[in-house]
Amino acid sequence: MTAMPIFHTRPVYAGLALTLALFAAGGTAHAALFGDDEARRAILDLRQKLEQSQLAQKALVEESNQSQAQLNAQLRRSLLDLQTQIDALKAELAKSLGQQERLARDLTELQLRQKDVLLTVDDRLKRFEPVKVTLDGREHLVEPAEKRDFEQAMDIFRQGDFLAAQVALSGFVTRHPSSVYMPQALFWLGNAQYATKSYKESMANFQKMLTLAPNHPRAAESMLAISNVQIELKDLKAARVTLTDLVKAYPNSETAATARDRLSLLR
Repeated sequence: MTAMPIFHTRPVYAGLALTLALFAAGGTAHAALFGDDEARRAILDLRQKLEQSQLAQKALVEESNQSQAQLNAQLRRSLLDLQTQIDALKAELAKSLGQQERLARDLTELQLRQKDVLLTVDDRLKRFEPVKVTLDGREHLVEPAEKRDFEQAMDIFRQGDFLAAQVALSGFVTRHPSSVYMPQALFWLGNAQYATKSYKESMANFQKMLTLAPNHPRAAESMLAISNVQIELKDLKAARVTLTDLVKAYPNSETAATARDRLSLLR
């Protein structure tokens, strides 16, 4: 086999190498151009998606802000309504407390008035309740008005106003015909009339006193007073009879001793 010359082979290899290099360079440039377009589209897509995401986020933020504003407004309204209700409750409570205070004052005033009324009624009832008195060594129950009228009449008698005493004692006898004071009232009425020289009226009341209470401690004095009236009327015979009866009826009394003395004078 004959060897080929070297100068023939080197140009072929060089041309092939150049061809391969050009092809390689052309393929690389094509690939580079294809990669840039894809990248641009990817970047544009990403940018578009980013913008859409930003718009969506902005919309969400705006919606969130709007919702938050609405929520805040609703919350403020709720708080205002609650505050209004609280103020209304406070006012109602204050009104209720005021009413309770007024009711408490009214109740206190009512209780005080009731107490005053009860005291007044009690005082009035006491005026009508029987009271205990001691007359001639014995206890009796008498009406307050009865006791008052008798004591007032006797006060007038003790003052020496016998005309006024007659009026007062006569009124007592008329108003209290069943009184335990009646024997004494008749006795002192007779004395008041004797003092004003109303002799017949005086004698009549002394006699009523003896008929009503013959055993009264002042019965003997009444008989002696009758004899005095009879003497004033110049009826000495009747006076002697009365004095004699007095000594017989009440022999051990002090008045009987006085009657005996007068009998000796009238004989």
